[in-house]
Amino acid sequence: MNINDLLQVAIDKGASDLHLDVGLLPVLRIDGELQPLSKFPQIVNKEMKEMVASMLTQRQMETLEKSRDLDISHEIDDTRFRVNIHFEREHLALVARVISNEMPTLESVGMPEAIKKMLENTRGLVLVTGPTGCGKSTTLAAMIDYINNNFRRKIITLEDPIEYVFKSKKSIVVQRQLGSDMPTFESALKHALRQDPNVIMVGEMRDLETIAATITLAETGHLVLATLHTYNAAQSIDRIIDVFPPHQQNQVRAQLSMVLEAVISQRLIPAKKGGRVATREIMIRNAAVGNLIRENKIAQIQSVIESSGGEGMISAERDIRNLMDADLISKEVAENQLRIMGLDM
Repeated sequence: MNINDLLQVAIDKGASDLHLDVGLLPVLRIDGELQPLSKFPQIVNKEMKEMVASMLTQRQMETLEKSRDLDISHEIDDTRFRVNIHFEREHLALVARVISNEMPTLESVGMPEAIKKMLENTRGLVLVTGPTGCGKSTTLAAMIDYINNNFRRKIITLEDPIEYVFKSKKSIVVQRQLGSDMPTFESALKHALRQDPNVIMVGEMRDLETIAATITLAETGHLVLATLHTYNAAQSIDRIIDVFPPHQQNQVRAQLSMVLEAVISQRLIPAKKGGRVATREIMIRNAAVGNLIRENKIAQIQSVIESSGGEGMISAERDIRNLMDADLISKEVAENQLRIMGLDM
């Protein structure tokens, strides 16, 4: 069994992910659902080792043996994959995420005009949040593409691993990959100031040090785009504040009240005509939001989002209803999503 053959099947079938585990059939995730590939045999240990070895350098093999977990990028023809290789019951296993070979745009991902206006800013922090597999990387790539096509800026991306590959256009785009180009996100952020950036994209704010460095960069006149695994604006703000020791939290609230430009929280839900569509909550910082962050009244931000549609904000509930009204999702899907949020139709 050849890894590239399996990856090609994933491409041909429009899958988002390929799962390979010893003792199981290869499995694709298509439109959010897992589908075994019955025409292939169950994967045996020897085959898995050979497939993994064919994707890695000797140095990467040594890193995998030591850390028991490795993220890499892999490419066949014009399609790239984000691959996580790990151990499961002492056997190798992997998950490969298919990265579209078409560069996403703000229009193609359905981003509202208010986000374009925000990307004209030269400073501040923009968060894209949501669960794993909700398209955060695609949304970030669309933002970078928009800046690259429209402004003369120096853009640095810090990724694990590199997914979409950008060609410099009006902007200069420098892409750095964890492991091969930088030891940690924290160290890369620490040295980024010496590389004369205007825009910095942080693949994931994983720990206190990375979050602190990200906020500092946003304060010092840089536009920072980053992701978090959170579900809405309020949870995102709380997550950032809570990672700091109690004696620093008031200071962090004050910093966020000034530098946090927006939180875009998204999920992918079944589309009416097949595939999936993004539903989003968008919070844009205004005077009211800034005051609520500073005064530690985060729960009240939801009310500001719901009443500030004219400023480009939208609640998750309103966006779901808009998708249903536009016939992009079914009434059943809308009802289910609202039920998850504890709301009725």
